[in-house]
Amino acid sequence: MRRLRFSPRSSFARTLLLIVTLLFVSLVTTYLVVLNFAILPSLQQFNKVLAYEVRMLMTDRLQLEDGTLLEVPPAFRREIYRELGISLYTNAAAEESGLRWAQHYEFLSQQMARQLGGPTDVRVEVNKNTPVVWLKTWLSPDIWVRVPLTEIHQGDFSPLFRYTLAIMLLAIGGAWLFIRIQNRPLVELEHAALQVGKGNIPPPLREYGASEVRSVTRAFNQMTSGVKQLSDDRTLLMAGVSHDLRTPLTRIRLATEMMGAEDGYLAESINKDIEECNDIIEQFIDYLRTGQEMQTELCDLNAILGEVIAAESGYEREIDASLAPGELMMNVHPLSIKRAVVNMVVNAARYGNGWIKVSSGSELQRGWFQVEDDGPGIKPEELKHLLQPFVRGDSARSTSGTGLGLAIVQRIIDGHAGALEFGVSERGGLRMRAYIPLPMATRDALNGNNGQPKEKA
Repeated sequence: MRRLRFSPRSSFARTLLLIVTLLFVSLVTTYLVVLNFAILPSLQQFNKVLAYEVRMLMTDRLQLEDGTLLEVPPAFRREIYRELGISLYTNAAAEESGLRWAQHYEFLSQQMARQLGGPTDVRVEVNKNTPVVWLKTWLSPDIWVRVPLTEIHQGDFSPLFRYTLAIMLLAIGGAWLFIRIQNRPLVELEHAALQVGKGNIPPPLREYGASEVRSVTRAFNQMTSGVKQLSDDRTLLMAGVSHDLRTPLTRIRLATEMMGAEDGYLAESINKDIEECNDIIEQFIDYLRTGQEMQTELCDLNAILGEVIAAESGYEREIDASLAPGELMMNVHPLSIKRAVVNMVVNAARYGNGWIKVSSGSELQRGWFQVEDDGPGIKPEELKHLLQPFVRGDSARSTSGTGLGLAIVQRIIDGHAGALEFGVSERGGLRMRAYIPLPMATRDALNGNNGQPKEKA
C-alpha cells in the first residue's frame, strides 16, 4: 500500500493527528446533531409563531382551530406592534431603513410561505445590536414587515465560541501531553539503540510506562546485557590469544639468532614470518583498543595527515598530498585518526599499483580526509561486506592481511560520530573518504571558504 506523501512518520505525530482528527469529526458530528435535532426544530417553531403574528397583523379576522372567526380589534393590533417593536414600511422606506443590507434566506422563505399559504420573502439584517427579520407576504405585497429580535444579541454567541475553542485547545494540549508521556520511554529506547549500533553499551534503561513498553524495555536491557557479555568475552579471548602467541614467537626468534651463518637465508625467512605474525597480532590489539572510549582534543587534521605522509613515503612508495589550505582544526583523538589514515594508506599500497593520494577539505558542517589509489577498485556488491572484520575486498587474490584494517578505520570514524564513504578515485581505483563533524569555531573560521583542497609542494 502506498503511503501518503505528507503523512507523518513518527508515532507521536500520527497519534496526535489521529486524536485531532477524531476531535474534529466529533465537533462536526455534534454540530450536525444539534443543528438537526435542536436548532432546526426551534427555528421551525419560531417561524410558525412569527407567521401567526404576521397573519394576525395583516388581517382583520383570525380563524381559530375550531373554525370560528375571531375579530381582531385595531387597538389590539397597535398594542402588539408596540410590544413587539414591529413596524411596517413601503418598499422605498424599507430600503432606507436597512433592507438593502438584509440577506435573503430561501429556506426561511419556504417555511414561512407554507405557514402563510402563499409566496413570502424573508430577509435577515444583522446589525451591531440585534438581528432584524424583514418579511413581505402575499397578504400585503407592497408592505415590508420589520420584526426586531430584541432577545438575541450578537455578543451572546462570543462566549460560546470562546468556550468551544478553549475546550478544543485543552483537548489537543491534553492529547499532546499524554502522547509525550507515553512516548518518552520509546525516545529513550531509540537513543539507547543508536548507542548500541555505534558499539557503545548504555546502562540499563529504567522500565516504566505502558506494560507493552516495559516489556520491550526489559527485553532491550536483556539484549544489551548479552551483547556486552559477548563483547567482553570476545575481547578477553582475542587479547589472551594475541598475548599467548607472542611467547612462542619470541622463542622462535631467539632460535633463529642461534642458527649458523650457513642457515642465514632460512633465519631471514623465518624472521619475516615472525614480523608478519606480529603485525597480525598488533592489528588484533588495535581492533580491540578502538572499541574503548576515546578522549578527543582540538587538533590540526592537516598536521596529522602530514605526519602519516612523511612516515609512509619512501623509496618504493610516493604519496601525493592535496590538503586543505591552512589549518583544519577538529575535535579528534590524534592517535586513533593517525591509525585510521595509516590503515587506509596501507590498504591503498597493498591493492594499488604504486600511486597514492591523500587529501583533506571541508564541506557544510563536516571536515573530511581521503586516500585514493590506482588499483582495480572494488565491485559494488562487495562494498557492504568490506568493513566487516576478517573480510577482504580481494577474496580471489592471495594477498596477506587479516581483513581488520578497514574494520578498525570504521570503528575509529564511528567513535568520532563520522561516516566512511567509498567511491572511484581520479585514476579509476578506490577512494575512501572519512567525514568528521567540525567544531563550531572551525565552522565560523571556514565561513565563506568553499573548503576545496589546495595542492602543496
